[in-house]
Amino acid sequence: MQLNKFTDYGLRLLMYLIKSSDQLHTIAQVAHDLHISENHLVKVSHFLAQQGWIISTRGKGGGIRIHPEAMYLPIGEVIRTLEHDEKVIDCLGIECNLRRDCHLKSLFPLAIEQCYQYLNQYQLKDAWRALANEPSKLTQHNNLIQTINPS
Repeated sequence: MQLNKFTDYGLRLLMYLIKSSDQLHTIAQVAHDLHISENHLVKVSHFLAQQGWIISTRGKGGGIRIHPEAMYLPIGEVIRTLEHDEKVIDCLGIECNLRRDCHLKSLFPLAIEQCYQYLNQYQLKDAWRALANEPSKLTQHNNLIQTINPS
């Protein structure tokens, strides 16, 4: 599963705002610090504000900051919302001779759902701490990574 740029930028913005949750930040400042275009960041921040995850203040002295309750959002649900629940495989829009016998399309929704459920064990605030304070979860995480991507 590959996250789209919108999701990537959304997660980066949320993490950036969590690290200094009591401060207002301008789009220009965040765009510079994260090496993201201001135009992209405006779209992402507008969406996050619509979700109620960030607070946006207009005018002189304005900016954006994380909504205090957003730090407790499950990461899987954040990603699901940012991804707009897009399908990994969409067989309807193409002509494919394998469609009748291929069952990949039926496997991916369950796999994606399990990924979201795994990520839902963690809240946004947990991602900032990077699992370091929970050795048992870090070990479980590393074992899963080894299973998926053996070196």
